[in-house]
Amino acid sequence: MVLNYTVLEQTAEEVRETDNYPSVSMWPYLVDTAQTQLLTKISIYMERGETSERTRLLYMNETALTISHAMNNSTMAIQSVHRPPRTAELIFGMPFSE
Repeated sequence: MVLNYTVLEQTAEEVRETDNYPSVSMWPYLVDTAQTQLLTKISIYMERGETSERTRLLYMNETALTISHAMNNSTMAIQSVHRPPRTAELIFGMPFSE
């Protein structure tokens, strides 16, 4: 089974910074770097965490993760999964598809 999504965890402190919201920061980056065509290849889901050290979980596909790294995002990756859980919400890009 292919692991399509990398799971990133964000702390309460990271969540307070709007630059750490992919749905807020990624589109302007794509526009500024003339990469808006990548929107159809990006898939980012979010799920609420359970502690202040794991306030939010982001599920990013490879394209989204590459862009996130290019934006100098230092959010910690904790694992890889085939697809986001059903409880996660799509927050940017296109829905998961096999």
